[in-house]
Amino acid sequence: MKTYHIKTCGIVQGVGFRPFVSRTADALGIKGTVANRGSYVEIFAQCGEKALDGLLSAIANDPPERAVILDTECAECDCPPFEDFQIIESEKEAGDIFVSPDIAVCEKCKRELYDKSDRRYLHPFINCTQCGPRLTIMDTMPYDRERTTMADFPMCPQCANEYTDPATRRYDAQPVCCNECGPEVYIIGTDLRGREAITAARRKISEGGVIAVKGIGGFHLCCDAKNDEAVARLRQLKHRPMKPFAVMMKNEDTARRECIFNEAQERIMTGHQKPILLLDKRPGGELNGLIAPDNSKVGVMLPYAPVQLLLFDYDDGIAVSDCLVMTSGNASGAPICRSDEDAVLEIAGFCDLILSHNRRILIRSDDTVMDTYRGRPYMIRRSRGYAPLPVMTDSRKGCVLAIGGELKNTFCIAKDGLMYPSSYVGDMADIRTVAALKESVRRMMTLLEAQPRLIVCDLHPGYNTTAVAEELAEELSLPVVKVQHHYAHILSCMAENRVTGRVIGLSLDGTGYGTDGSIWGGEILVSDEEGFERSASIAPFIHAGGDAASREGFRVAASMLLDIYGERTAEVCRQLSLCTDKELGFITMMRRAGINCTPSTSCGRLFDAVSAVLGIRRASTFEGEAAMALQNAAEQFAGELPPLDTPDIRREQGRLILPTDELVRYLTEQRLAGAEAGMLAYSFHAMLSGMLVRAAVLIKEETGLNVCALSGGVFQNTLLTSLTENGLEAEGFEVITHSLIPPNDGGLCLGQALYGTGFLDK
Repeated sequence: MKTYHIKTCGIVQGVGFRPFVSRTADALGIKGTVANRGSYVEIFAQCGEKALDGLLSAIANDPPERAVILDTECAECDCPPFEDFQIIESEKEAGDIFVSPDIAVCEKCKRELYDKSDRRYLHPFINCTQCGPRLTIMDTMPYDRERTTMADFPMCPQCANEYTDPATRRYDAQPVCCNECGPEVYIIGTDLRGREAITAARRKISEGGVIAVKGIGGFHLCCDAKNDEAVARLRQLKHRPMKPFAVMMKNEDTARRECIFNEAQERIMTGHQKPILLLDKRPGGELNGLIAPDNSKVGVMLPYAPVQLLLFDYDDGIAVSDCLVMTSGNASGAPICRSDEDAVLEIAGFCDLILSHNRRILIRSDDTVMDTYRGRPYMIRRSRGYAPLPVMTDSRKGCVLAIGGELKNTFCIAKDGLMYPSSYVGDMADIRTVAALKESVRRMMTLLEAQPRLIVCDLHPGYNTTAVAEELAEELSLPVVKVQHHYAHILSCMAENRVTGRVIGLSLDGTGYGTDGSIWGGEILVSDEEGFERSASIAPFIHAGGDAASREGFRVAASMLLDIYGERTAEVCRQLSLCTDKELGFITMMRRAGINCTPSTSCGRLFDAVSAVLGIRRASTFEGEAAMALQNAAEQFAGELPPLDTPDIRREQGRLILPTDELVRYLTEQRLAGAEAGMLAYSFHAMLSGMLVRAAVLIKEETGLNVCALSGGVFQNTLLTSLTENGLEAEGFEVITHSLIPPNDGGLCLGQALYGTGFLDK
């Protein structure tokens, strides 16, 4: 009998992998040990070749459902005889680290939760080796109870027996607990705890109230999604007049009643990550019309924490809606609340009571938001359930910290070929979010045992993320490298798709600081890991009005129309009901004086301007509102129009110019002539995608490049993405797009990290 040394890396901690190995070894008659080593699981197996083959086959082909096996090494070794097979104490060891994201409650735990004969009946923190909190409670690796916030709750004798018995579902389950020894729920500011607290929260929801509830990664604000007054009140309290609310639905049957979805979408919705998934509303559904106003889709998620299941179904006789608003519990601009102190300070004024618990959250983790595109996930916000799973790159060495973007911030730690994008942090305009970014960076550096040699950030000199990068660089005595925003988008797409070499990068978004000091946002960049060339852009325009114009698309539209119509602009604006004479006069004055006016090629602002010209949205109450409304209007006409001629690409100042100024003129003239706004919205998408394809073809003729990468927040618009990708493929291009990394600024950190690791090699 020989002894074999086996090392398995991947997501093998926090997913029941060691108990799985122990049970498999016992079944095969193998003696030895299994342990976490921080970066991998180590197995010593004394057995014959047949038993070894059985063990290796089980690891490769039948691991625990939540595990991800990336590599397994096996070699003979010398070792004293073992008496049996045991899980032994974990030890820290340097190397690649794979941290499991938080995992939604599994079906077996759900059944036990509602089994009156089970000792965990209605236990708000039920979990097993296959489910429960991971990242959010983890202090350091390896993942063992004493290194999590569950160390605050000593196991009772029964839980301890389950934890140490290989025959149970909770063998080596680090968060294992029960009603006797686990965390406890309570209503903040009252004596209500446990059962009374849950009943009070359910009663308040049923009465049309608004509550806050602490889950796995932070607090939610919650109310009955079918109650007009409750939803309207929450909108008023949160100063959120139009932005869609996410809805947590009791089960798949409820989701099927309210929404239309296919098998691929159902697999995502019911999987162990439980993201918020954008689904088409079903006509005649019961949802409140205020949930997602003027939107054909609604964000849906299923319960993923036991306490959420108990809000829907409890043995207190109270009838609670099967559709609940579950929106992030935070003040506008602030990060999601994670502690009682946060909740009392930030969101107590938004709700009637706060249902909390005493299990500490170490790392915030907002809900993941996802669309689908061509049958695949299409990430909008990557967080709970997905972060910090790494993106693997080819032969990249060294450690880099990439700070990410100013909006939708995530950061990334790259370490020897593995890049770990963080959970969603938020928008950096608020000092509270800046503080959350700094704290999260430090905690993830500790968790991943990362010692960066370089910090990477955006090129913009005025961003708070730039200031954070420079502050950390001074603290750690590290150099800072700054990367142009739209180039980082393209590198992000390349990294996700593991594409190397030069590509034609179509990078479309709202705002990015250009190398010439102007605002970029509608760019075609010939890019590789070393650098880029700005080969094309949309037609430049004057962004008049600064931040106000970013919210009020009519200002950008009026500025564009001044260049097109000159002295006739006032008449055109009146006919379009675009703006008042006073507003136009103010914009004209700013332009003449050069006050708060910047040259721009922002594609996001182009969408806002077109939405205003067509009378769809004059201004936005949240980022992307005008563009979303424009897409919704266009999709009503998708496929109904014949192919449209697009103006010729021209060359100015050394680059190709997409004639979007002529496109705005065309849409304006058509609108003045009485054409339907939705039809023109579709024409805009079709003609813009046609320009992008035509420019790519011209660049291909000059460079011979045949791979196009689509990135930037504008490509969250799946209509534009589809039209563009179809057009490029018809021209023979290979097209790469995002899937599990957002195309928006939430994916910037990955591109920054890729550039940074390449910079280390120079």
